[in-house]
Amino acid sequence: MQDLNVTLVQTTLAWQDAAANRTQLEEKILPLAGQTDLIVLPEMFTTGFMMEPERCAEPANGPTVDWLRTLAQKTRAVITGSVATQDGAHYYNRLLWVPPNEDVTRYDKRHLFRMAKEHEHYSFGTKRIIVELKGWRICPLVCYDLRFPVWSRNGSGERHYDLLIYVANWPERRRYAWQTLLRARAIENLCYCVGVNRIGVDGTDVAYTGDSVALDFLGQPLTESSEQPFVQTVRLNYAALLEHRRKFPAHLDADTFALE
Repeated sequence: MQDLNVTLVQTTLAWQDAAANRTQLEEKILPLAGQTDLIVLPEMFTTGFMMEPERCAEPANGPTVDWLRTLAQKTRAVITGSVATQDGAHYYNRLLWVPPNEDVTRYDKRHLFRMAKEHEHYSFGTKRIIVELKGWRICPLVCYDLRFPVWSRNGSGERHYDLLIYVANWPERRRYAWQTLLRARAIENLCYCVGVNRIGVDGTDVAYTGDSVALDFLGQPLTESSEQPFVQTVRLNYAALLEHRRKFPAHLDADTFALE
């Protein structure tokens, strides 16, 4: 199995200004052409974490989807992040997994952040996805999903993954929880774990300190950010992951259960 190059893009976000965010992100993404396999952007990277989807949400196949497809082709990499999306009569906080020259895969955020009344503005998803890249199995999730280990849990067969990803707008006031839970998810699931967060202050005066990180299966950082804009590529070693699972097969003693 080949190693996987993953790029974390931590940035400020212009409040509810999709065109401005696409422009500034494109400047960060285009230089990565041929240098990485996967580019990870924050949650709601076109608007910031906003509760006005009726004003700012894009159609299911709107301009950001087209933009991501073009950038994926130019960089020859998968690009992922979430966008406020209108699909029929519903709004979703929708993660997009956009490969070059392939179909887009979508995941609708399962756990909506009720403290910001997200559940009053968006509909929740019902199905987790596992995507494949260079033979790696990858589970991409969104922000508040991080607090729910059952939804994030590694499994067997079709539910098995090697890399867990969280895209987020996780505020400064709860940064310790972000840092701690990412490490817990990596350790308990015997997997690599990547968390990409934004920085700056949003339109509701909520501050974000980033703390984007790539962790190995022991919860140890392979790369981690400061509170500044951050574009960093890390190489994930599949052989090391398999060797850890062979020497420490805790997954064989896991309790069995099924989500309803």
